[in-house]
Amino acid sequence: MFLLLALEGLTILRIGPLLSWHVAIGMVLVSVFIAKAASTFHRFSRYYLGDPAYRQKGPPPVALRLAGPFVVALTTVLLASGIVLLYVPVAWRAPVLLVHKGSFVLWFGVMCLHVLGHFAETVRRAPRDWVPGRARGLAGVGARRAATLLSVAVGAGLAAVVMPAASHYLSAGAVPH
Repeated sequence: MFLLLALEGLTILRIGPLLSWHVAIGMVLVSVFIAKAASTFHRFSRYYLGDPAYRQKGPPPVALRLAGPFVVALTTVLLASGIVLLYVPVAWRAPVLLVHKGSFVLWFGVMCLHVLGHFAETVRRAPRDWVPGRARGLAGVGARRAATLLSVAVGAGLAAVVMPAASHYLSAGAVPH
């Protein structure tokens, strides 16, 4: 997800010529976000339902628990407003674009806290699923790999579905600034 977010961020630097890439990467992020949110909700529910394995690990720090709902809500608004922007009538584009940009600013602040709060653990644990030889014996590695690849594939399919709308948006000369 970090790589996709970084690529999406780079498209913002030259949004006009990179709008098609911005939309395509954004659609992949939609499905990856849904998979990530589902996984997080599963861990959250297992912890609060008293599953010993999840209780043993313990909850995330309080700041991250408080930020979590904002991360989910702002990510949802950001992604949804980007999709809506492709389909609304021209008269509605300016206010929807304002929501998209405003939600990005708020999302970026909350996401920085979220990423920094999980950075050390992510750097330590995430590569184990993908680096040859390091995944051996890890519980659930196959399911995590499959879920990741499936979410990226679904996102690529979503991108293919919405690209005509992005092309129409571009041809209408409505490139956001």
